Amino acid sequence: MKASFRGSYNADDSDATGSVVVNTGAGGINLRASMTGDTFINGPSLNGLTLSLENPGFFNVDYNVPKKDVRFQFMNSVSFHGKPLNFTYSHSLAENTTSLDGTLLIDSNNKISANYGFKPRDCKAKYTYLHGCVMTFEPQYDFADDSWDIAVSRRLHDDSVVRASYQSSTRVLGMDYKTKSFGNGIVKVSASVNLAEEKKIPKITAESIWDFEM
Repeated sequence: MKASFRGSYNADDSDATGSVVVNTGAGGINLRASMTGDTFINGPSLNGLTLSLENPGFFNVDYNVPKKDVRFQFMNSVSFHGKPLNFTYSHSLAENTTSLDGTLLIDSNNKISANYGFKPRDCKAKYTYLHGCVMTFEPQYDFADDSWDIAVSRRLHDDSVVRASYQSSTRVLGMDYKTKSFGNGIVKVSASVNLAEEKKIPKITAESIWDFEM
């Protein structure tokens, strides 16, 4: 049996989140429990607790305990003119929201992605280009906001990845750095700043992922 732990800390509001994933070994089924700081801030409670049953690449069912909301995700792949086309259908019962994500892999360096929220103009389209196996360019257009987002990432010699992004609709500039830690761990540090605010104070988030055998 395998397990994975993911923890993150937001320095801006001093909030921490964490999740534990357990691979049951039964047909690729995973069990996940996700928690936020509200789960423990005033003693153990159900606040911020989400329980999930997932089979990566096939389906995912999330149950938000305090909201009593169930969210379904179903994944499928088809061939489109000889190219793999991946779909993800998502639906939340309590919020009554539905979305459809699709990704067309043109070749090893190019892919096109789209998200549709089943509302007028609620659509996003993104193009991903991998250059020389080290640089990735990701322009995205949001039809609802009539805005562009852009992200550029580069893989370093030690397999660390640095990524910069900009959202034109919110004027948020972001920077991520992800690297391997001791053992099978991964550490990610993110910083973002809202250029539209008068006081441009960076928001810092740290995240760590650990895999281990049980």
